[in-house]
Amino acid sequence: MIAIIASSLLMLVAPWPLLLVGLLVGIRADHHARWVKTLSDGANWFALLCSISATAMYVTMAQHSQTFLSMPLPWELGSFAIRTLVNPLTLVMFTLVSFMGMIVSRYSATYMVGDAHEGRFHRWLSLTVGAFLALIVTDNIWGFWISFIAASLFLHQLLIFYRERPLAVIAARKKYLFSRIADVSLFTAFLLIVRTTGRTEFSGIAQWMHAWHGSLPASLQIATGLIVLCAILKSGTFPLHGWLIQVMEAPTQVSALLHAGLIYTGAFLLLRVSPMITHVSWAWTVLILAGLLSATVASLMMMTETNIKESLAYSTSAQLGFMLMECGLGLYSIAVLHIVAHSVYKAHAFLSSGSVVDNFRGPMIQKLNIKQTLGRAELAILISGLVTFGVAMAFGFDLQKQPTLLTIGAIVAIAMGQLLLQALNRSGVGAGTLLSRVALLSIIVCSAYFGLHDLSTDLLGSSIPSDTLQADHIPIWLLALIVVAFLSLLHIQQLLPRLQKSSFWQAVYVNLYNGLYVDLVFSQMAFLHASKIGETLGAANPQVQFPEE
Repeated sequence: MIAIIASSLLMLVAPWPLLLVGLLVGIRADHHARWVKTLSDGANWFALLCSISATAMYVTMAQHSQTFLSMPLPWELGSFAIRTLVNPLTLVMFTLVSFMGMIVSRYSATYMVGDAHEGRFHRWLSLTVGAFLALIVTDNIWGFWISFIAASLFLHQLLIFYRERPLAVIAARKKYLFSRIADVSLFTAFLLIVRTTGRTEFSGIAQWMHAWHGSLPASLQIATGLIVLCAILKSGTFPLHGWLIQVMEAPTQVSALLHAGLIYTGAFLLLRVSPMITHVSWAWTVLILAGLLSATVASLMMMTETNIKESLAYSTSAQLGFMLMECGLGLYSIAVLHIVAHSVYKAHAFLSSGSVVDNFRGPMIQKLNIKQTLGRAELAILISGLVTFGVAMAFGFDLQKQPTLLTIGAIVAIAMGQLLLQALNRSGVGAGTLLSRVALLSIIVCSAYFGLHDLSTDLLGSSIPSDTLQADHIPIWLLALIVVAFLSLLHIQQLLPRLQKSSFWQAVYVNLYNGLYVDLVFSQMAFLHASKIGETLGAANPQVQFPEE
């Protein structure tokens, strides 16, 4: 009992030094920037040490929640409670975000030196990380909703840190509009959940769902749809991806924090309410289709992008689509594994983006033979497919009974096929050695993938639904569509130089380079929103000038 209370207390207090640095010490932050920077760095280290300590304590315990304060709410809203939920999902996400917060804080300690608003930057950084950590650890849905809004508003201040940059301001305005729609959607969903189930805790909602059999009431199906909408709005997926690409005007470490942590807010929400999603077939169908659309289109746009940081942003949009698709397929353990891997990779990619330029210098132009290229691509996919499914069966996967894992296995095979194709396209001395090394690497990567999947499933335990819960209900045509989409991406990538010689594909290339122009509509909405607010303020007081949000 003492260990349970101690671990809950550690998770409860971990975000508060960060929040206090921003709320109290951060006042007039630019006048004592050194203090704010030092305390912010210390608060990030404290949060990371708390998460490590709580994880060490959890090894001997089961999932538990602890209430420290509870207040009844009017209008049948249930109660607001300071209540922590300590389970493997909480610990994984909390450790990941606190680690990323510490890395970004250390990076900023030297990056922001000499900036006129260095103290203000560290203030908003502390508040953003602190609010997101509070969101992760809370079990009460109203506490989650408050932290959900707070993290978004604090992040907004980081995105418009350079207010004199028009692109930074307009991108932040678009995100602001999407986030407010997401806030209303989530509030409405939570309201429907409380009035239908009488529960205000994620753990209580999960228990209610496990005891329910058959179709959910209409109110809960609507709530699930609103949560899916909220997750899509927060994930920066196509066609709502424009702001994610354009916030590159913010400091580099803000991009790293966003793409390696805060962008997963929507995915984390889906993981928290995954017991609901498994009961609503049309909701996870929407997730699969929306995720597949974003993964496909954003990947094509990334192929045309010449700006390195924007190419990384398109990659994030594609990967978030992939994560939504994984949640739709019911592969929640893989989604968590994907979040961890992508977070670490993307943080490094952004923080080292300056040195990435060297990798793009002097590209080798090769003469393309379309028949030879297609033949090699098919051979590479065949070899990688045999390797992937051979490794899967060695790990004990029954692919006939797990069609969703079969689909993901096909995607892994396609990814490994790209590695093999590079070796097959290599000619001259050492080509055979390279092919054998790449084949060995494919076996190692596949083994690591399926091994980590087993490890992730065992670690997360009952904190997420089983991977097989939705598998039998997903139509075969939908799984086939996913495989065809990824196969098409592989072939388009290989044939892109040849395709660009056609006038039709040149037009497609230009449209993809410009994001299919879908973001223009949202840019106009953001300008309209800003002008209306400016006119209102100006009419009320002609002396007031409308500041950028």
